[in-house]
Amino acid sequence: MTGQTDSVLTEAALDTALRELIGYSMKRATAMVTADAARVLEPMGLRITTFSALTVICNAPGVRQTELAAALGMERSNSVAVIDTLEKAHWITRERSARDRRAIALQPTTAGIMRQKQARLALLTHEDRMFAGLSQIERRELVKLLSRIRA
Repeated sequence: MTGQTDSVLTEAALDTALRELIGYSMKRATAMVTADAARVLEPMGLRITTFSALTVICNAPGVRQTELAAALGMERSNSVAVIDTLEKAHWITRERSARDRRAIALQPTTAGIMRQKQARLALLTHEDRMFAGLSQIERRELVKLLSRIRA
């Protein structure tokens, strides 16, 4: 006797007790959606974090590094690497802020705006596929519920 059982338990059978926990279910769903989003963004030279930062910069030209970090819920020091990556790809530039000459304003380039639009469309397609089982009303409700949790 080797100590192994002859039955093979499925993943669902193994984590049944965890699936009733909202946090666990959110974690599993997030991992699945995030992994697929990363796969979609990778050929465009983006990761989820760099896409998020590029989107904020495109939607709020002139945003400062500290504002960007706060908007994305990341440490200011971690945002430096993200900003460096976007600048090296020529998707953003750093300029002196017109509001505060001591601060650096982040500006999207034309190439950055085009890349952000391309990536956004790819992610919308990704979400249509990932959330095909939900109606548009259910999707809007899910976003509302998640926003309430964050608040």
